[in-house]
Amino acid sequence: MKKIFILTGEASGDKLASKVISKLQIFNPNIEYLCVGGEGLKSLGIKSIYNVKEITYLGFTNVLLNIFKINNKINKTVDAILEFKPDILFTVDSPDFTLRVARRIKNINPQIKTVHYISPQVWVWREGRIKKIKQFIDHILLLFNFEKPYFDKEQVSCEFVGHPLLEDKVDDKIDINQFIGKNKALVSIFSGSRVSEVNILMPILIDFIKLMGKKYNDITYIFHSTHENSQLIHSYIKKNDLSNCEVISDDKIKSHLLKKSIFAVAKSGTVSLEICNAKIPSIILYKMNFINFLIIKMLVKIKYANIINIAANDEIIPELLQSKCNPKNIFDIVSNFLDNPSKIKDQVEKTQEILSQFKTEISPSESAGKALNKLL
Repeated sequence: MKKIFILTGEASGDKLASKVISKLQIFNPNIEYLCVGGEGLKSLGIKSIYNVKEITYLGFTNVLLNIFKINNKINKTVDAILEFKPDILFTVDSPDFTLRVARRIKNINPQIKTVHYISPQVWVWREGRIKKIKQFIDHILLLFNFEKPYFDKEQVSCEFVGHPLLEDKVDDKIDINQFIGKNKALVSIFSGSRVSEVNILMPILIDFIKLMGKKYNDITYIFHSTHENSQLIHSYIKKNDLSNCEVISDDKIKSHLLKKSIFAVAKSGTVSLEICNAKIPSIILYKMNFINFLIIKMLVKIKYANIINIAANDEIIPELLQSKCNPKNIFDIVSNFLDNPSKIKDQVEKTQEILSQFKTEISPSESAGKALNKLL
């Protein structure tokens, strides 16, 4: 029986990996798995040597403060992979962690094939990483077609498979009436998957909701959360005595509620693609500590944070970063959209045009799964 070890570094990577593996399990059931993952891979019956949340750190300073813990996890992970002896080490996103493990594995046992999913954003910064990556990664699965020329230039084995968050989903029948009050509109809020992100953004989002309440009394705010963060988000809501908020961690319910929303407010990240794919207007938020921000500002070579805006080379989706990420600015932009339906229509049309460039003829998860199967 062939073996695959799946290595993720945070909740979003676990989610993407689980989509691919669920397809692979269908057309090749004779594979044994072990992983570092979370809820998604666990739901597929795959054992994790530890929970992915144990290695999810935000920003350079937090990594430095936790360097010994991270090194211990790398050592533990490398030992587990070598003991498992997989045919493929399938690393997903979180390159600062997963690729360090992959390099170690390749140096110790070159017979293990290394396949990386979700290219490091070399088009944003540190393009020179490609030369290093080609030394220990056998194949890269790309989410976006504009990434391929970067790797082809360095003769790195790669293929464009598309983004799983853009594939059509089975529309299960789910009763969401309990979340939709009479004559109430829904606004979806994504405060991030990391505890540190939630703690930074929640006070800002709570004050934003309070400002909205002064103008609109017909809105319910749906916080889309991981299971791990749901209690933390609940605590912020309870402390501020807000009765117009719900916290949802079930992915199927979240998907239905997003489609019913009139607007979305989201921390910058891959969730923006889900929002755009659901044809929901949105704005993007991001805030980190000042030192991390200065480091990134010196290194990045692009104008925008959001992938839609990067591909369009235009701020189609408003971005509120750092000092601009405050309750008043969020309220001003959201209320301006809600009061001007033509702005909503314009944004949705433009995002659909960009998304069409990212889509593939067959399911991205299926493409990625087939690529893995072919390499076994």
